[in-house]
Amino acid sequence: AGMAVQVTVLPSPRCLFDEPVQIHVAGLLPQQAVTLRASLMDESGELFQAHARYRAGSSGELDLSRSPALEGSYSGVEPMGLLWSLQSKTPYKRLAKRNVLTPFCVDLEVYEGHGDMSRLLGKCTNERWFLGEGVKRISVREGRLKATLFLPPGPGPFPGLIDLYGSGGGLVEYRASLLASRGFVTLALAYMAFEDLPAMPEILELGYFEEAVNFLRNQQQVKDTGIGVLGLSKGADLALSMATFLPGIKAAVSISGSGFNSFVPLRGDGFTLPPHPYDLGRMKTSTESGLVDFSDVLDDHRDPATWDCRIPMERSLAKFLFLSGLDDMNWKSDLYCQDAVQRLQQRGREVEFCSYSGAGHLLEPPYLPLCQASIHKVLGVFVHWGGQWREHAKAQEDAWRRIQAFFWRHL
Repeated sequence: AGMAVQVTVLPSPRCLFDEPVQIHVAGLLPQQAVTLRASLMDESGELFQAHARYRAGSSGELDLSRSPALEGSYSGVEPMGLLWSLQSKTPYKRLAKRNVLTPFCVDLEVYEGHGDMSRLLGKCTNERWFLGEGVKRISVREGRLKATLFLPPGPGPFPGLIDLYGSGGGLVEYRASLLASRGFVTLALAYMAFEDLPAMPEILELGYFEEAVNFLRNQQQVKDTGIGVLGLSKGADLALSMATFLPGIKAAVSISGSGFNSFVPLRGDGFTLPPHPYDLGRMKTSTESGLVDFSDVLDDHRDPATWDCRIPMERSLAKFLFLSGLDDMNWKSDLYCQDAVQRLQQRGREVEFCSYSGAGHLLEPPYLPLCQASIHKVLGVFVHWGGQWREHAKAQEDAWRRIQAFFWRHL
């Protein structure tokens, strides 16, 4: 081909991470066989890649929203397949953004043929940001709080959200920063395994989470109609506990969570919610992969002996949304979710829920690739999270829309 091959990302090569883009290739020969490859280097220097083989149309063009991939990391018409199928060279790595002030840069390259990828025809870079134009990131170390506040541009008032991740701990900001980019004042809150917060606390204090709610309510840009909470895994049952025991929480989202208090006692005002009984002796380690399966460590949640650990959500005036993956290999989040939904419905409470076939435990913002297994930062073992690539990717897109619609509706 005498003319240069152009690779373009529309509407712009710069976008937010949760935005779909259109990838176009022009200047190929009619019916030319090519291989497309996406590469992303994370902040620790880990390389994630995906590739797919395509054939150009009669005009020598490719449009990934219409042209099917013939084979590769995925097949079929998948406009964002090159992103959601990214996989690390080293097994069991999770793609997560540590510094939300910088983008992930995805290099998109077109190679000749379906073979050895020795001849590069064209390339471009898609800059995918976690912080929208004008969103402010403010580190919060006030009282006991260890958190990061994200403020959308403008006076507001905006709905306020508290964002909680799971028992891996740390201060995880990328979901909160994306939600702030979508118009929510968001507080990403650490509660374990961060700075001087212990990796495995003996007890969690409801008062700590109350401090977070009060801090957020006192921000002048936050609407005074109530706060939303969003949690994944252990963070999900904390979100439900906050909605149950703390005033001012209007809406709570549980992702891959449960309706009982898990792993660490929660001390409130004059009561302690014990952790659901579990036995780590029931965890299974695969001799082949070395992955740990935790799905049987918890006692049966239907056994009344475990019911003092249940979160009495039906007392709450908040609205609830439960999301779970049917291929969650970490724990039985779908069963736990069905149980929680049933309890709420029996009390005549309105509740929304959605379970996704083929989705794993780590339901993340869209286009973050499936992480089927990774090291658990606190337990120090490799955990099997579950999930099938395409189904999980579709679930993340749907869940992200539902979460935002739910909070806009109720806040």
